[in-house]
Amino acid sequence: MNSPQILKDAEERMEKAMDVFRNDLKGLRTGRASPGMLDALRVEYYGSPTPIKNIASVTCPDAQSIVIKPYQANDLKDIEKAIRSSDLGLAPSNDGKVIRLTIPAMSGDQRKKIAQQIKKQAEAAKVSCRNIRRDGNKHLDDAEKAKTMTEDDRDKGKEKVQDLLKSYESRIDDLADKKSKEVMDQ
Repeated sequence: MNSPQILKDAEERMEKAMDVFRNDLKGLRTGRASPGMLDALRVEYYGSPTPIKNIASVTCPDAQSIVIKPYQANDLKDIEKAIRSSDLGLAPSNDGKVIRLTIPAMSGDQRKKIAQQIKKQAEAAKVSCRNIRRDGNKHLDDAEKAKTMTEDDRDKGKEKVQDLLKSYESRIDDLADKKSKEVMDQ
């Protein structure tokens, strides 16, 4: 692999790590109702865990409630069971046609815990990006040892990988700060 290929590979992998972090943030409770809160929830559907949005429509009529309307009425009980057994801490209200979830206001302690969780997830995403940098640097070293690249090209490649890492780390920090602020201000 040459330097541009190694750099492109590292960038694609860092973007994937960033996407994972974004999806993790979507699932966090912020005190406002959001269909994204249920993205990680899986419902037992014909013997296999299925995302809730595949078997029901999820809407937020207002900032404090979520309404789940299954495409098939017999899935109502399975969805309710999945919500009760999840770690969301929400009590579903089933009226026979839809499930309503009321999002309670969060206390100061809950906000602090979620802010800490955001910080941990951000650090995990940054560690993931650092591992990708390490792999990119290893590929550059291997290419230089195999005489397919000069020492100067390897060093320039390492600088570019480091710059890439810095940009992704700052993007991760920005996302984490924005989400923490959203949690603490609500």
